[in-house]
Amino acid sequence: MSSKDEILSNIRRNIKATYDLPEIVIDGIQYPDKVVQFTETIQNVGGKVVVLEQGQDINSCIQSLYPEAKTIASNVPEITIANRNPDTVETPYQLNGTDLAIIQGELGVAENGCIWIPQNVKEKAVYFISEYLVILLDKDSIVNNMHEAYRQIQFGEYGFGVFISGPSKTADIEQALVIGAHGAKGVTVVLITH
Repeated sequence: MSSKDEILSNIRRNIKATYDLPEIVIDGIQYPDKVVQFTETIQNVGGKVVVLEQGQDINSCIQSLYPEAKTIASNVPEITIANRNPDTVETPYQLNGTDLAIIQGELGVAENGCIWIPQNVKEKAVYFISEYLVILLDKDSIVNNMHEAYRQIQFGEYGFGVFISGPSKTADIEQALVIGAHGAKGVTVVLITH
């Protein structure tokens, strides 16, 4: 038994009275158009949104957005422009120098412009080490608020997931805004319509 389990066991043994948890109903914010709100929010935090229309080639679209990218990492089957796969590298250090990572998002949140990314690659470092990040997201998988998102998120086989919203930024150092301090310098969300 771990220390944590032992402590919790002692607490449970010494509780004399128990109470049912109250039922809490929270109706989060609702938007007339979730996609419009999501797009505006992403742009407000420094990201970009591109809508991929039916029939439009995703690889050509991404190449036009990032023509200078030389080292492109992705394990998304539809992405043929990738020359590095985060599932086949032996260590996360081999992802250093990645110009662009193209990853699959699962759920977008209109309220704060974040995207749920369950770890669907062997090396999750690709989410944070790349200079620029493209997140592919089904346009129909955008929800209004975090309450709706938390009801839907799931963890994959790796047991890790992260919400990402726009490029990384901090103003901790001398209160000067630094973009790309802890992750990508730029994030583009490609909304895919079906």
